[in-house]
Amino acid sequence: MSNPSSGLVMEIVTPSYAPDFVVCAELNSSILRWTASDVVHTIIVPSQDTKRFSVLEGERTVIRDAAEFLPASMLKVPSANMWINAGRPWPPIRGWIAQQIIKLEATRRSSAKVVLLVDSDLVLLRKTSADIFLTDNVVTLFRRPDGIDETLPRHRLWVQNAQQLLGLPALAEYPLPDYICCPCAWSPVFVREMLARIEKVNGCRWETAIGRQLHFSEMILYGVYAEQVLQLEQVPVTEDMRCVNYFDEIPLFGEKVHQFVNECDSGKIAAMISAKSATDLSVRREVVSRLEAMAEG
Repeated sequence: MSNPSSGLVMEIVTPSYAPDFVVCAELNSSILRWTASDVVHTIIVPSQDTKRFSVLEGERTVIRDAAEFLPASMLKVPSANMWINAGRPWPPIRGWIAQQIIKLEATRRSSAKVVLLVDSDLVLLRKTSADIFLTDNVVTLFRRPDGIDETLPRHRLWVQNAQQLLGLPALAEYPLPDYICCPCAWSPVFVREMLARIEKVNGCRWETAIGRQLHFSEMILYGVYAEQVLQLEQVPVTEDMRCVNYFDEIPLFGEKVHQFVNECDSGKIAAMISAKSATDLSVRREVVSRLEAMAEG
């Protein structure tokens, strides 16, 4: 199959699955509305969900089977959210680790200048282009200085494991910068270089090196590589991905809706209401409608 991202400036990549179909469809609609005609939205779903998502497929929307982005040695465990690496069967690869491998591989394959990683529960509100995520033609890194402190011990583990994968000295004393963001912009060139380094350091395929991790964040890995290998002198940074986010795992309703809407200033291009919040679909749509009206005003 030919690479749908060939020659593109920006490709948007979304891992999804059947329970998120409705919100993913609304994300896709917003991408088609608010991005240029040369921006492709690649939606990657489990094999059993490709038929359902196929109704979204079009000139600018590509539906891909998640299995295409995992090596043949990684075998899905029936009725469980995990994989087994035939070459290294223990520990099994957890579902969330496999999803991160898929995002890395999708970016590695892309020939776009910018890959924008976007989850299903986000929606664009305004015109969005690659220029937003580029500084002097280099993909801008999200970096929140001192964003990781003693209250985030798992984040520290992610930093330490990223340093180990990249063959870097352990420099994981609090406070640490945080690189986790929504949406997330990556340079495919940097990702290819980063994964090649992991293979050289670990003496195995990068998927195997990452798959055996029990604690891992792909965004932390990319950030550590950009900061400690490429050096920040070469990589522009930002603390604002221009998205208003609702991360709470309780539904958005009532006064919280007003607070959320009021947080969205004129510079925001997107809104994310976490699927884990179980926010009613009608509330999501009301919020998006109000935010779009603000943008038009």
